[in-house]
Amino acid sequence: MKRYSIVIQPSNSVIEEVKQMKELLASRIGWYNSKNSLAHITVNEFEQGEIELVNIKSKLTKITTYLKSQEVQFTSFDVFPNGAFFLKPNVASRHYLKEIMTLVHQKFSYPTNIKSYEPHISIGRRIQPENIEIAKNLLSKNPNIRFPCDTIALRCFNEQRKQFDVIATFSFLGEESQDGVQGLLF
Repeated sequence: MKRYSIVIQPSNSVIEEVKQMKELLASRIGWYNSKNSLAHITVNEFEQGEIELVNIKSKLTKITTYLKSQEVQFTSFDVFPNGAFFLKPNVASRHYLKEIMTLVHQKFSYPTNIKSYEPHISIGRRIQPENIEIAKNLLSKNPNIRFPCDTIALRCFNEQRKQFDVIATFSFLGEESQDGVQGLLF
């Protein structure tokens, strides 16, 4: 069994911008959890045998066929009680991203270990309270990160690097649903 995750993949420029934020924070507080993780919005994590990978990719292709892309914006920083410091989407983007996440949860028929329902881009996880204050002061300017939300990525955990590697991407095609049901995402 291997560990996999499904994430919403931001643009390369956003991945680079978040990487610079993480490097700046590390220059002040040293290494921290998620420092080396590339920017993403976690949808879920699961374990599965490699033999099932073809079916998983087929399922994700089917899911993204009917998803419509939309620009999303992350306009502030926030903190979860567990010490996660993250980029927070604005209200409209949060609503859109939550709908995508919920749809993937509903349509992805494999057992999952983790399901995320709160869209965010982590800067760091399990950061000590005193370092959260440093992060807030260091990254105090409200960000204006925006990108077209148009891709889901399937990632596999790399045991050597202790990070997830993208193994496949699935673009939102925005096709009309065969059953005629139209909604925000279909």
